[in-house]
Amino acid sequence: MSNEELVRRAQSVLFQNYRTQPIALMRGEGSWVYDADGKRYLDFIGGIATISVGHANPRVREALMEQAKLLWHASNLYVTEPQIRLAEKLTAQTRTLRRAFFCNSGTEANEAMIKLARHFHVVNGHPERIEILCFHNSFHGRTLGSLAATGQHKYQQGFGPLPEGFRFLDFGEAQQLASAISDKTCAVLLEPVQGEAGVMVPPRGYLARVRELCTKHGALMLLDEVQTGMGRTGAFFAHQHERIEPDAMTLAKGIAGGAPLGALLARDDVAKVFTPGTHASTFGGNPLATAAACAVMDLLAEGLIERVQRAGERLSGRLAAIGGRSAGERGMGLLRALVLAEDLAPKVVAKARELGLLVNAVGDRVVRLAPPLTVSDEEIDRAADLLTEALAKA
Repeated sequence: MSNEELVRRAQSVLFQNYRTQPIALMRGEGSWVYDADGKRYLDFIGGIATISVGHANPRVREALMEQAKLLWHASNLYVTEPQIRLAEKLTAQTRTLRRAFFCNSGTEANEAMIKLARHFHVVNGHPERIEILCFHNSFHGRTLGSLAATGQHKYQQGFGPLPEGFRFLDFGEAQQLASAISDKTCAVLLEPVQGEAGVMVPPRGYLARVRELCTKHGALMLLDEVQTGMGRTGAFFAHQHERIEPDAMTLAKGIAGGAPLGALLARDDVAKVFTPGTHASTFGGNPLATAAACAVMDLLAEGLIERVQRAGERLSGRLAAIGGRSAGERGMGLLRALVLAEDLAPKVVAKARELGLLVNAVGDRVVRLAPPLTVSDEEIDRAADLLTEALAKA
């Protein structure tokens, strides 16, 4: 069937709650995808940073196929080997986060982390410590708890009353945080880079200061690494650039190369407050998704992280050189934003798609790029050329 036919069918049966582009993707390979009309696109949004090791990666595909021959699902009433193996691989990449809980998405992981933080203080005799300090323009998900922690009113509007106890500060303002945090604070929840805000990178040393303040006041430092984790910024986890460790951290998006999986990692003393009955996920950590994630972890450990560092520098340089109606670029690793001088981002995205490049608009003046971590230098150069042409035509 054609793009037009599939889009029409989708419009007749699916909720219309997405700004879906008028193409139906049918197949992917590496950094490329193909639509129902046979047109090829260079994919520089990668399923919104989920296609971490490329479309149909052979290693991930093999892991899925081998696991599919054995066991698809068992629930968490039983132990499954891929889940244990993945937990071991993830915790081995941190100095202090020794326990893993698995779910199906970043939103679920953040919901679990919020519950964990509040329950930690209840168990330790301080039920009054419920206030979680969050940040304007943040994004943590769409369940009620994660939505309440999201610092963008447009997502919250019409869904009240939301859970209470969330207070919002300006991202990157260390002195403001120092004035707000106290011995009654439950936790500080933040993204190392605010992806949905337009790839906003805080000042260097900011995360270290957050860590220092949380330690001083006995508050938990909670990091949402859903978009920044799994090698995206040129380190396994973005907070490692500042050589600090949070008390808990969430992962999702690229963790399983496109298979649905979320994870919450935490220190032993924090994780232990989740006892049987306190939190659960029926499909969380199922053998198929965790087997895929193990393959992703192996690829990251085999030199892909270093490749992301080099590729990120190349992409940054090419974006900075675009000029014209561009106002510059920002980001880390292969999470990048082209910042525009005018309200052209949606038009640039549409023109880029026509030219065979898939990117994503964040607001009216930011074009976000999150290509597969396996992207080649030639593909980076091609994307930059297409984006330059799209901007000129927009």
